[in-house]
Amino acid sequence: MERLARRLGLKTDPTIFFVSAGLMIIFLILLLAMPGPIGRVFADGRDWIVSSLGWFFILGVTIWVIFLIWVAFSKYGNLKLGKDDDEPAYSNLSWFAMLFAGGIGTVLMFWGVAEPISHFSNPPFAGVDAYSIDAARDAMSISLYHLSIHTWAIFTLPGLAFGFFIYRYDLPMRFSSVFYPILKDRIHGPIGKTVDIFAVLGTLFGLAVSLGLGTSQIAAGLNHLTGVSNNTFLRVVIITILTIVATASIVAGLDKGVKRLSNINILGAVALMVFVLFAGDTVFLLRQLIESTGMYFQDVIQLAFWNDAMAQFGKEEGWGWQGGWTVFYWAWTVTWSPFMGVFLARISRGRTIKQFVAGVLVAPSVFTLVWFVTFGWSAMELDGIGGEGGPISAAVAESVPTAIYEFLEHYPLATLVSGIAVVIVALFFATSSDSASLVVDMLCAGEADAGPVRQRVFWGVSEGFLAASLIVLGGDQGLTTLQQVITVMGLPVFIMVFAMLFMLLMGFKMERKRARGGPSVPGDPAAAGALAASPDGDVVEAERRAPADAD
Repeated sequence: MERLARRLGLKTDPTIFFVSAGLMIIFLILLLAMPGPIGRVFADGRDWIVSSLGWFFILGVTIWVIFLIWVAFSKYGNLKLGKDDDEPAYSNLSWFAMLFAGGIGTVLMFWGVAEPISHFSNPPFAGVDAYSIDAARDAMSISLYHLSIHTWAIFTLPGLAFGFFIYRYDLPMRFSSVFYPILKDRIHGPIGKTVDIFAVLGTLFGLAVSLGLGTSQIAAGLNHLTGVSNNTFLRVVIITILTIVATASIVAGLDKGVKRLSNINILGAVALMVFVLFAGDTVFLLRQLIESTGMYFQDVIQLAFWNDAMAQFGKEEGWGWQGGWTVFYWAWTVTWSPFMGVFLARISRGRTIKQFVAGVLVAPSVFTLVWFVTFGWSAMELDGIGGEGGPISAAVAESVPTAIYEFLEHYPLATLVSGIAVVIVALFFATSSDSASLVVDMLCAGEADAGPVRQRVFWGVSEGFLAASLIVLGGDQGLTTLQQVITVMGLPVFIMVFAMLFMLLMGFKMERKRARGGPSVPGDPAAAGALAASPDGDVVEAERRAPADAD
């Protein structure tokens, strides 16, 4: 594999690169050749996970939120993700735009109208009537719970762990580096590479689900605007065009490509939100912005621990609602954590832990709150709060991707604004794709610097081909099967991310010992001797010099 990598002019770890690419191709072939049998296997696995371990997902993410808040306000909050004299490479505005556009921008465009309307028309709580005032309030609180602080905690924890270990200890830009406190040099061996391969695959397939959603929303928008048939051919054309755009951004690199697309993206999204705010019932929305903030903080504690434990006694579908919403969200989102974690660490070097947590956990959550209040409450008001439902809930029931376009029909310049919405979704699509491609390349190469253009382009094209192949050969069944796969894959990734919490605690202990001139890793006397001779406390160099004495 090393000779093949040299022959192809690649600058990467051959094992991680070729095994990941090979497994992706094999899995895709099997998925497309036998979608039925594979779908049943993963559907059964998904059903078991959400019914038997759903409580673990719900409790786990809540624990992560509590841990991150504690870390930010603890004495470790002033530690930098990098050397003590490192400074941030990006302005706050560009940093926020990149982390948001590379994160859940596509998800907000997709669910900003659809999720509140879904819970508004089908309340999950017993005794709540559809389309009622209580249903509207619950719908907003649940939507904010799903896509604000808790979702960003799933990204923040691995991002913090990556930034801490990779930059403070000069470790490779890989998922396995987070487990350095227990694996040490074995992060470079078979165990570490296995972890990295799994992270690469999780990123690729997690992204494929999002690209499928984004493509379906763009196609629905074009169908709504022009009447063009929303079929497989149209969706493949969309993926092809946007993959070309994303690939061009990949070639430009992080500073030019991703940064430029992200800034354009976030400005477009803000402009659309401001338009809805002022073209709609502005006073009502401003009131709801204040009230919904209070409702969220009032309800989030209950929702954070809510497991619908009594569902088996009072609901015909049993525990199906929370398994299909909350647990699926967490399982799907966590498959993005390798991508988002490395990406956030890459753009956040030089920031303190406190700045990182505040920026990544709080800032996007505030934006999400404003977004859902603007779109969600506007949609529910237009649909008829206290009534029997309207055209928006009917559109969501028929086709979720069309929800935002049906919603925009109630505003001035509907055709123009819907066209702008299609462009914003497309840009979010491209931004997510090029960001993920750069990160997958980093996970394979183990370096923050961009690798050769050919290997970055390979991952960008692979992501587009993966999504397009699923649409062409697997159709709706292929995407449905992939969603089942993502839920099953989410469990081991979730466990690994949970372990990062303990790795960080061990890392903080290493920092205390480093400050006192003691062993950098618990129980490593050799490192202590090396540190004593190393005034700058370079842990990695200390441990590289230590084995001869330790033996």
